[in-house]
Amino acid sequence: MLTAMRITHELDGEIEALGKKIKEARETNGRSLTELARLAGMSRGNWYRIESEELKSIPLATLERIENALGVDLGSKNLFDNKPC
Repeated sequence: MLTAMRITHELDGEIEALGKKIKEARETNGRSLTELARLAGMSRGNWYRIESEELKSIPLATLERIENALGVDLGSKNLFDNKPC
């Protein structure tokens, strides 16, 4: 069963199987976990906790840094498009 990870911002949103998507993108990327975590400005341990969905909520800014390090859009760009402000 896939779980959803909450993304915190002024509004809350969820992205299904976000940890799995991050892991798949990392494995496709070819860079080491150490390098990607450094590019995202976080520890390897924190990246792993996000990937394994040990964390149930992360700030939108953290997701954006992960996306930038991986060079992919995992859903942050349109996460809040259909939510009222």
